[in-house]
Amino acid sequence: MASVDLRDNLLGISWVDSGWPILNPGNVLDYFSERSNPFYDRTCNNEVVKMQRLSLDHLKQMVGVEYTLHYAQEPILYIIRKQQRQSPNQVIPLSDYYIIAGVVYQAPDLGSVIGSRVLSAIHGIQSAFDEAMSYCRYHSSKGYWWHFKDQEEREKTKPKSKKKEEPSSLFQRQRVDTLLLDLRQKFPPTFYQVL
Repeated sequence: MASVDLRDNLLGISWVDSGWPILNPGNVLDYFSERSNPFYDRTCNNEVVKMQRLSLDHLKQMVGVEYTLHYAQEPILYIIRKQQRQSPNQVIPLSDYYIIAGVVYQAPDLGSVIGSRVLSAIHGIQSAFDEAMSYCRYHSSKGYWWHFKDQEEREKTKPKSKKKEEPSSLFQRQRVDTLLLDLRQKFPPTFYQVL
């Protein structure tokens, strides 16, 4: 039972045997059943058929775990399926393995893929919140404000030039004079005599 739990967690490893010739649909199951392959279960029906020198057609008459060639795209891609045979017509898929250019990998199940994607998304969101919080400042007299580091750098590198004050236009002077005169009429100044 412990070996099954260990085998279910083999998504991060691969296996290759460089001593084999070019793979084809006739020899890919033999390649997959090599002793050094960590993905292969030695207690499967394929081993029983192999030891008794029977053909793979006898697998359909047996009950238990077996490996079959599920898909082949010669010469580079082969998919091996591990399945639990219940009866000659009923099987339950357990896991898939793909062989690309002789390298064997375990195909991830849907739960692992979704879990990985959700974890990546959560990590990205958490990083964004952490960065946003690093810019947030608070002081009891000022309250909250944002303090951006690149804003400081831009201010330091920007040459400090004094803004030229432009002279006022005739319109501005007349308008200000009109406003001041209007205010003076509404609120006349009071004069006090000093003793």
